[in-house]
Amino acid sequence: MTHDRYRAHRATREDRPDGAILLSSGWDLGPVAHRTTDWLVDWAAAAPDRVFLAERSGPGWREVTYAQALEQVKALAAALADRGMGAGTPILIVSGNGVDHALLTLAAQYIGVPSVPVAEQYALIPGAHPVLERIAGMIRPAMVFADDAARYGAALALPVFDGIEKVVSQGAGPGLTAFADLEKGRGDVSGLNAAVGPDTVAKYLLTSGSTSHPKGVLTTQRMMTTNQAQLAVCLPFVTEKPPVLLDWLPWNHVFGGSHNFNLVLANGGTLYIDNGKPTPALAAHTIENLRMVSPTIAFNVPVGFAVLRDAMKEDATLRRQYFQNLDMLFYAGASLPQDIWADLEAMAHEVRGDMPLFNSSWGLTETAPAALIQHEFTHQSGIIGVPLPEVTIKLVPADDENRFEVRVKGDTITPGYLNDPEKTAEAFDEEGYFITGDAMRFVDPADMNKGMKFDGRLAEEFKLNTGTWVRAAGLRLELLGKLKGLAQDIVITGADRAEVGVMIVPTDALRAGAVDHGGALAVTQAAEIALRLKPGPTEGSAHAVRRAQVLAEPPSMAEGEITAKGNLNFRKLLLTRKAMLDRLYDDADPATIKV
Repeated sequence: MTHDRYRAHRATREDRPDGAILLSSGWDLGPVAHRTTDWLVDWAAAAPDRVFLAERSGPGWREVTYAQALEQVKALAAALADRGMGAGTPILIVSGNGVDHALLTLAAQYIGVPSVPVAEQYALIPGAHPVLERIAGMIRPAMVFADDAARYGAALALPVFDGIEKVVSQGAGPGLTAFADLEKGRGDVSGLNAAVGPDTVAKYLLTSGSTSHPKGVLTTQRMMTTNQAQLAVCLPFVTEKPPVLLDWLPWNHVFGGSHNFNLVLANGGTLYIDNGKPTPALAAHTIENLRMVSPTIAFNVPVGFAVLRDAMKEDATLRRQYFQNLDMLFYAGASLPQDIWADLEAMAHEVRGDMPLFNSSWGLTETAPAALIQHEFTHQSGIIGVPLPEVTIKLVPADDENRFEVRVKGDTITPGYLNDPEKTAEAFDEEGYFITGDAMRFVDPADMNKGMKFDGRLAEEFKLNTGTWVRAAGLRLELLGKLKGLAQDIVITGADRAEVGVMIVPTDALRAGAVDHGGALAVTQAAEIALRLKPGPTEGSAHAVRRAQVLAEPPSMAEGEITAKGNLNFRKLLLTRKAMLDRLYDDADPATIKV
């Protein structure tokens, strides 16, 4: 692979007298589509028989070409228009990724109807139904879609959906509309399509809710089309060869549903919807699918790359299938361990003699998402790169000379939150920059083109009662490494207290040991935790964990302790488990592990 298909960093910098730094890209932005469905129209004309979407169906794939997709989208859009749907009648989508999900979303965007994809766990887990009801109350949908009436029937029967049209792909019965019937829509919707413009809201995307209740982010056509134009400048290979993705990342999240989906659509590629996930129960599906599809871009989270690395170590055929056509590997969600990076790089060299671009980026639901991206070659994990064209990053000095709070301005930034003017006003500073709450550092303070590194969420940081700041995000990652095999996740505690503590969400192995001892940890388990957490002789109070506690009850999605992305909502968990937190700081409590 030659490096001339990738673009070097060309950042520009302005240093302000108040210490703030403005970063932007030196590359010019190319043409920006007027609306997302223009891509579908263009590719249906240019490559009508190319497969656009595919999902598993028996031993093979259900495939939909660009021409077929456009025809179905127009029919669905006509059916929505016949129902009088428009900007004020959103569609709530409660099931996961699928062809019908995609076609309905595009049909809605074709005539300016907002779609609202939510995490399918909210519908599938009875205990999470109150969260789904809260979301439905906030969204007030005119239609709700699920791909399977049997799987999602309990959710569809919730009182909050009374009087709302319910559309299902399979199992339609009384009170349900079959998706196939919705596809029978007829009529000219070209006028409605022409009225859709850059400021039309395409989606309401929910924030992860890791520090508060989820908010509905207004996602406009301009945000999504501009983001793809920016990516095309930084990653020119996507315009030279139609991308092929085998992707599981959920569409209720901005990365899978806007970034990856639109990358395929904008560039005339093919999206194979992966029915696997990087979990013990579903990883085999991804491996099976990979034996049939050779992707050109591989998006994943670090644990997903770890699963693939382990599978490919013993399978030369799978290695070749994975790497032979790759232009880029891209990790998101967390920093990739360097050992996984090194193993994948070695496999790539074995298969093809070189390494594709291996990179990451940074952004939020409110930024469409990509705002920074590492788009030149590096061999170092953890770099999130430089601003995309026509994005301005304001770096506000934080607590030391190379740490900054990050704020963002540009056409990819949300205009605000659904029905929440107060939160919208709070989200922007006096210059109109979106306040992200994230912190970053320069990889090399002397060379801005080396890019930035993520350095935690400022909202997760707190002070001990001594006035010492605890950087919880960074400390959490360090402690998870120390507790590998024992902790699924941890919550850092100590705000307004004298010492840092941790509340541990145990692994199955640690939990099984507690069950064997009547709910209490074995002495050896408690001793192992204390030994692993023992601070070094030079660690100060901000890094020295002095007490720990293993949670007997797992975090609850129904209580909001887990977000739609599967992350812990730290603030909510500390609130709902206030009694447990108090016990953690009670030296006489037998559940407290002193370190």
